[in-house]
Amino acid sequence: MTNAEPPFESAPNAEGAPEGVPTEWEMNAQKRILELQAQIEELKKDKLLALAEAENAGKRADKRISDNAKYAVTNVAKALLQVADNLSRALLAAPAETRAANETLKNLAVGVELTEKELHTILENNGVRRVTSLNQPFDPNLHNAIQEVENTTVPSGTVVQVFQDGYLIHDRLLRPAMVVVSRGGPKREAAPAQTAQAGVDTKI
Repeated sequence: MTNAEPPFESAPNAEGAPEGVPTEWEMNAQKRILELQAQIEELKKDKLLALAEAENAGKRADKRISDNAKYAVTNVAKALLQVADNLSRALLAAPAETRAANETLKNLAVGVELTEKELHTILENNGVRRVTSLNQPFDPNLHNAIQEVENTTVPSGTVVQVFQDGYLIHDRLLRPAMVVVSRGGPKREAAPAQTAQAGVDTKI
């Protein structure tokens, strides 16, 4: 009667080996264990990197969706600003003394003023706000200088006249202000730009 073979491989006979010294089989097994542990650690790192990348991709997608909703009215807002400019010009063409002498013109001007006010309210409700430019330091991120004038009463580089107001939509520049800038005055003390303080994104 023959003996059945053992179901598992047995360690080689270590009979005769010095006590406490691992056999070749034990050393190979330990080496394989270390290799497998290293592979497990690498897989853990790969898993964490994949999870982090997936989370970042989700955040980027959420930001794109949020920005698309936030700035969806940008093109419409730019067009409405031109309408607001035209209403302002119409009011400038009818000064107060002229209106006072003509009741019809006075009533028309009141209607234009109400329309202009309502238009600006709509723009503000959609995140559009005017850039304060007059008497402010010139900021190339917010202003477009169309002229320089000699003025020694204010620091050099001061906005002394605004031809067209600039606007922001939320934290982005919607339209730069068209301004006149002084020169020849005292040197302005270094100060942070308005855009740095407000965190304005200057992409139009």
